[in-house]
Amino acid sequence: MQPIKTLNDMIVFLQQRGDRKRVAVICANDASTRYAVEKGQEMGFIEPIYVDDDDKDECARRAVSMVKNGEADILMKGLINTDNVLRAILNKDTGILRPGHVLTHIAMAEIPKYEKLLFFTDAAVIPIPTKEQRRQQVHYVNYVCHALGIEEPRISLIHCAEKVSEKTFPYTVDYLEIIALAQSGYFGRCIIDGPLDLKTSLDSVSLREKGIHSAIDGQADALIFPDIVAGNVFYKTLTLFAYTKTAGVLQGTICPVVLPSRSDSPESKYYSLALAAI
Repeated sequence: MQPIKTLNDMIVFLQQRGDRKRVAVICANDASTRYAVEKGQEMGFIEPIYVDDDDKDECARRAVSMVKNGEADILMKGLINTDNVLRAILNKDTGILRPGHVLTHIAMAEIPKYEKLLFFTDAAVIPIPTKEQRRQQVHYVNYVCHALGIEEPRISLIHCAEKVSEKTFPYTVDYLEIIALAQSGYFGRCIIDGPLDLKTSLDSVSLREKGIHSAIDGQADALIFPDIVAGNVFYKTLTLFAYTKTAGVLQGTICPVVLPSRSDSPESKYYSLALAAI
């Protein structure tokens, strides 16, 4: 599989593959969700199943049940609060979280001045990752990169500087442990380094100017942010000021979940469906 380098490459890949994924769409009562779903259906890579009711919690439960029973391949949130959907997903008896796994959000961005797609986590779900949660974030982002044809993803562990600070920023110590795990093959094929700041992760000139040697070499495929604040600010800065196209899915569940923000564009929801279908 050739690496997918643009969001539109996903559509081409899916059309060549030729199958349709069944999408349980919860409360598709808004124009942007309808646009995304109908365009995905028109382009031939999804088949929607609309789940609607006056009771939002019941809608979410029904859609989650469809996934659990093998009647749908993807779950998508429409005009419904995120809390309603997450309650159904995380229900211990009837939910779809994989045993022993955590729920996390993986975003992908097509940035005009960056030569390839950029993935990052977590901008939506985990406030401050624990050690185990951060390791699973690394696992999932590596998995998604591989699914899009990136054979050896370069994953950067983000900090405001390139130094470990056990006292002020204890998570940077965990970064060293993650790197050691990666070198042992724990995460599969990938290159992981950090702490690195955003510029040294994504710009080789900045890396050299700082005199830093890193196997990522300023060409990261994916970023692991230290907390939800950093990830969310990065996501919204890209979309507001940098003319960036985005997509995103939840991982940790038995199927991909498209959980867009109300402020996400119709195109973002459409590309999120494509990512989920891949």
